Amino acid sequence: MTRMLVWRGLDAPRMEIAHADLDDATLVARGTQIGSAYELRYELGGGSLLLDVVGDRTVEVELGDADFFDLGYSPLFNSLPILAHDLHLGGGVRDFTMAWIEVPSLAVRLSQQRYEPLDVGRVRYREGSFAADIEFDDEGFVTYYPGLAERIS
Repeated sequence: MTRMLVWRGLDAPRMEIAHADLDDATLVARGTQIGSAYELRYELGGGSLLLDVVGDRTVEVELGDADFFDLGYSPLFNSLPILAHDLHLGGGVRDFTMAWIEVPSLAVRLSQQRYEPLDVGRVRYREGSFAADIEFDDEGFVTYYPGLAERIS
């Protein structure tokens, strides 16, 4: 079943719409993120992520040695480790190596991230000295990311 998810930015004028299909904890998605100075379209499938900054450039990123992708400003991508390990339901702390993509430059770097379940539907995300307590729905999709975005559908 395809889910349509929509978020609005809390820190800047930004929207994201994603069409997501979940099959055995593997997410396949396509979406659009619109900021004040860019439009980014993406297609996530398996170990690759196709990115298109409309009117500028298209890049395909391979997962390589990373565990998951993490697309800048996108709450959808914070759901990837949650969905794969049911962290929104509880469990122990998990560390991941992410292929982090900066938006809108599409520069890629590896990022060490920690996900710590706090209670059902709430997980603390850490990267370096940054931390945020992210809220998830029953399926494991982000509903509220403090200071970044909130889901509106």
